Amino acid sequence: MNIETAIFGGGCFWCTEAIYQELKGVVAVKPGYAGGTTPNPTYEQVCTGKTGHAEGIQVEFDPEVISYKTLLTVFFGTHDPTTLNRQGGDTGTQYRSIILYTTPEQKSAAEDFIKNAQNDLEDPIVTEVKPFTIFYVAEDYHQNYYAKNVLQPYCQFVINPKLSKLKEKFRELLKN
Repeated sequence: MNIETAIFGGGCFWCTEAIYQELKGVVAVKPGYAGGTTPNPTYEQVCTGKTGHAEGIQVEFDPEVISYKTLLTVFFGTHDPTTLNRQGGDTGTQYRSIILYTTPEQKSAAEDFIKNAQNDLEDPIVTEVKPFTIFYVAEDYHQNYYAKNVLQPYCQFVINPKLSKLKEKFRELLKN
């Protein structure tokens, strides 16, 4: 099996992790921090907005089962790429929309996707597309957050609606 890696930031990493864990062909999803300058940042540091990092996910996937373009389709279909430094009630640079590409092909695919998606949107897409440098895995209590905390209010009122949207729009891509 040939495994590839993709890195996305589209708001709270609890949400994006829960979404990508549902997809066929996704082997592993890890929440963490990327796109900034502070080495080995903590959640508290990232929340200050001074590290330059975004909350993101590292997705390991089998391209024979799910393509990078499909991962992009889900990414843009489950968050708002037109809001600068926020998703819903989560605000700050750590919640920005960002794609960190690992190959020239991913860069090209992301840029083409954004160009085509912009045709269907009134507001400009503000998603950053940057080269991947390093990903810092988030603290243990962030790993599999939704699965471990499904009854928490944030999970009920923020993540559940995103998962419902995923199931409605992308049913054919889901594991179950």
